[in-house]
Amino acid sequence: MAKTSDSQWFVYLLKCSDDSLYTGITTDVKRRCGQHEAGTASRYTRGRRPTCLVYLEAIANRSLALKRELAIKALARHEKMLLIRSGALDNAAGHPFHAQR
Repeated sequence: MAKTSDSQWFVYLLKCSDDSLYTGITTDVKRRCGQHEAGTASRYTRGRRPTCLVYLEAIANRSLALKRELAIKALARHEKMLLIRSGALDNAAGHPFHAQR
């Protein structure tokens, strides 16, 4: 069954084994990160495993998550690193996947 637009969405950044950054969105962070690790989530991360979740931001709905993902993808690498250092992952401490990073 597909998730509704009322579901909690997340924008996330992964740090790949080659030190590159990958940005994506999901409603289930644990499942999606597992897919990245299994090599079934994206062609980009498949060859750059292992990956590490370095940024997580809760978003109200899919539309806003897609817009935020595009905004983050448009940032320069140093700006993404500043975003990661901002501690958004720490702000997601209530999310069940946080403890497993």
